[in-house]
Amino acid sequence: MLYFLTTDEMILGLAKRFKMLRKIKNITQKELATMSNVPFGTIKRFESKGEISLHALTKLCVAIDLDDEIINMFSNPNFKNIDEVIKYEKMRKKFEKR
Repeated sequence: MLYFLTTDEMILGLAKRFKMLRKIKNITQKELATMSNVPFGTIKRFESKGEISLHALTKLCVAIDLDDEIINMFSNPNFKNIDEVIKYEKMRKKFEKR
């Protein structure tokens, strides 16, 4: 059975997973604020409501060794058909040359 998430559900799920990983690493929100140079209130809002800028999220991920998650974002896309695969490969090669 397929289950489709709303964008809000995806965002809150992301925030929940981030909070879990932060806690596994035994890092408080205040410690993370110091480590990442992201304000405490921003971290608190992200973990409770999912609201954060990409810049701040990247800083948080780097601070707790999740930078690979940001680096690899969009690196394994799903395609609907072979035409999309072919187009992706052409564009990927073009962008790699830059």
